[in-house]
Amino acid sequence: MRNLWIFISKYNAFFLFLIFEVAALIIYVKYNSFQKATFINSANEVTGAWYTRTNEFYTYLSLKDVNDSLAHENARLRNQLKSSLYVDTINKHKVTDTVYKQQYEYIVAKVINNSTNRSNNYITINKGSKQGIAKGMGVISNQGIVGKVVFVSDHFSVIQSLLHKDSQFSAMLAKNKEIGYVEWGDDMDPHKGLLKDVSNNAVPKLGEQVVTSGYSLFPEGIPIGKVSNLRTRTGGYSLNMEIALAVDFSRLQFVDVVDNKFANEQSAVEAQQKKNE
Repeated sequence: MRNLWIFISKYNAFFLFLIFEVAALIIYVKYNSFQKATFINSANEVTGAWYTRTNEFYTYLSLKDVNDSLAHENARLRNQLKSSLYVDTINKHKVTDTVYKQQYEYIVAKVINNSTNRSNNYITINKGSKQGIAKGMGVISNQGIVGKVVFVSDHFSVIQSLLHKDSQFSAMLAKNKEIGYVEWGDDMDPHKGLLKDVSNNAVPKLGEQVVTSGYSLFPEGIPIGKVSNLRTRTGGYSLNMEIALAVDFSRLQFVDVVDNKFANEQSAVEAQQKKNE
């Protein structure tokens, strides 16, 4: 201990210089928006590269679970093929030919960093603007919705998880189509969420599926969870209820970033409508 004090007193000027230098850099970055954005992008690149290396080891340990997840996803996709459907009609009717356009495209990315035990949780993925990802895009997995993109660099992106106190997404009860919104539960359980502001006319049931409404970042019908507790009802014109989240955030390995090709056009039209109000 004595030698430590001697060392510190001998180089006290150097240590004071370091302290003031760090404080000056923090103030400079914090109160200058351009420098702050540059710092965040640079930090994403550096930490992203580090997360990639450390994540490779953890990925190897969970290969069995990943393979099982991919197998289930392949089965789900095969079930949607026309060859898996049965046509149970003999009625003849007039057919109007329709041209379909691609509205949603999906960019597959690997999770390289994730948290679930904080009040504000984020996820880092190994794809960025070079691969077509932009801020504000929705993110899903084969289980359901994950969150939205909030920071993007050339090769990495940061997702604001559904497990975040500021996350809210439009949702509905799958059977009767009653609209509400979903957010993380008050008790910070990574397996629970809350479905809020559902019409008082709805008659939800335990186990009923909650899905995306199509009003926000995601296509309609993406799983969010299932109603797990009806005791959180409130009076008045709306209902709140607890749901069991579909996604196991602690085991995320791969996600799909949702690119809505009509998002900018929709935002522009809605902005015009707000100006006229």
